[in-house]
Amino acid sequence: MTTKEIMEIIPHRQPFLLIDTIEELEPGVRAVGKKCVSYNEPYFAGHFPSEPVMPGVLIIEALAQVGAVAILSLEENKGKTAYFAAINHAKFKGKVTPGDVLTLETAMTKVKGPMGIGEAKAAVNGKLVASAELTFAIG
Repeated sequence: MTTKEIMEIIPHRQPFLLIDTIEELEPGVRAVGKKCVSYNEPYFAGHFPSEPVMPGVLIIEALAQVGAVAILSLEENKGKTAYFAAINHAKFKGKVTPGDVLTLETAMTKVKGPMGIGEAKAAVNGKLVASAELTFAIG
């Protein structure tokens, strides 16, 4: 799935669209996306100028956007928005720097009504760099 197709599902736009492609999609169940991290990302100007590192909160946001694609690709959720309701157990295990390709996977573990919980993992070259439990509210 291309950036254009992603923008047909979730409302995010540049500079806050943090995923480039969706590689795998099981609507309502899971999605796997990619983010090619470029030195031109606006946040690198200040985080940190001498050692650019992608902020952890943006990695979590990218994981949430992948989860939103999974949830909002269901027919009954088309045109809706997935909002954060909670972030639990977030852990950061490595740096993400310019030139990295971030693989983002979010799998829904519980869905009840307009709420859902997903297990999210981010990796670079197969190495886990971040994980979290994300709770979504559909509105």
